[in-house]
Amino acid sequence: MSLSNGKIRTSYYIKTIDSIDDEMTDFLFSLGCYSGQKVTIISKLASNLIISIKDARYSIDEELAQAILV
Repeated sequence: MSLSNGKIRTSYYIKTIDSIDDEMTDFLFSLGCYSGQKVTIISKLASNLIISIKDARYSIDEELAQAILV
């Protein structure tokens, strides 16, 4: 399941990043998105998700959320 299909206030563990775009993969890795990392969906606003990774909050768009498989 991709993170974009997740529920608000629910924590998930990242299984993998599914993207053929190396730039997107590198960006997500710089945020701390990698296999085994815990991610929590804080809220959904329009087509953006507010997520929490390692005590930091980030806003990501639908395309990034689709690439994160949990």
